[in-house]
Amino acid sequence: MSVRIGFFGCGGIANAHFNALSQIPEAQPVAFCDIDPSRAEAAAQRFGGKAYTDWKQMLDSEELNALYVCVPPHAHVGAEEAAAERGIHLFVEKPVARTLEKAKAIEGAIAKSGVISSVGYHFRYMATTQKARELLEGKTVGMVTGWWMGGMPGVAWWRVMEQSGGQFVEQTTHIVDLARYLVGDIVEVYALMTNRKLHQEVENYSVYDVGAVTVKFANGVIGAIHNTCLLNMGWRVGLEIVTPDLVVETDWSSVKATEPGRVTTYSLSNNPYLEENKAFIHAIVTGDRSAICSTYADAVKTLAVTLAANRSVETGQPEKV
Repeated sequence: MSVRIGFFGCGGIANAHFNALSQIPEAQPVAFCDIDPSRAEAAAQRFGGKAYTDWKQMLDSEELNALYVCVPPHAHVGAEEAAAERGIHLFVEKPVARTLEKAKAIEGAIAKSGVISSVGYHFRYMATTQKARELLEGKTVGMVTGWWMGGMPGVAWWRVMEQSGGQFVEQTTHIVDLARYLVGDIVEVYALMTNRKLHQEVENYSVYDVGAVTVKFANGVIGAIHNTCLLNMGWRVGLEIVTPDLVVETDWSSVKATEPGRVTTYSLSNNPYLEENKAFIHAIVTGDRSAICSTYADAVKTLAVTLAANRSVETGQPEKV
């Protein structure tokens, strides 16, 4: 079975999916929509499909089995609901929306239609993450510490709080989601964030550039997740999970397990973008959804945590998720 795929959004992250899908025989990208016609045209030329600048026209004109939604947080404007109503399966990039209200509307449309959904939390598909899950099996976790410490991405919408939601919502969401995947649901947050205004060269820069968020898990675990985008370099992205007799540290390419009298480092790598795409296409072809690590409904829970952190900054109080 060939899976006919449309894309809403053909920018940076879409190209990671283009590269992955080109390695999956059943995947057939055929339609490409972007507000920048040149990006849609480039994708159409690569795969021999058709370019659009209007997603409604694309859905009305094409017979699609799946739609990839690869747009900024503020640009979720109805494509998911329309696709679900047509029975088109959905792969949505993180974060799944700018507001919880919009995410819940999409979640409801997916549940009503029964279409397969997957979200681009590719950290869940990393070999390092799967090794961490294996190491933590049966362990009692006490606390968690996470980081996303780096520079400011060069896309204009990312820097605008109203469009991206800020670093914790748009980028550090990966660490929040990884903590949820390895430890459990988060039920309360208390956040401090501010804009140190150190990127004087950046225009329209309204996102917080430093932040620290304390989190409480449903199972009693506590944690702290820190982020910054004020660095002029990349530095640290990862998660540490502490148990009485094991500390697991995981990042892009390795997992370090520290135990009494022993430290073991596992150097692991795979292509998580390929793995998440294979899982989604396999689910469409076979009906077996078991390899999908992040459904839309689960991803909404991660969004809720990050938005609660933003609310906590505004209220100065702990916020329930």
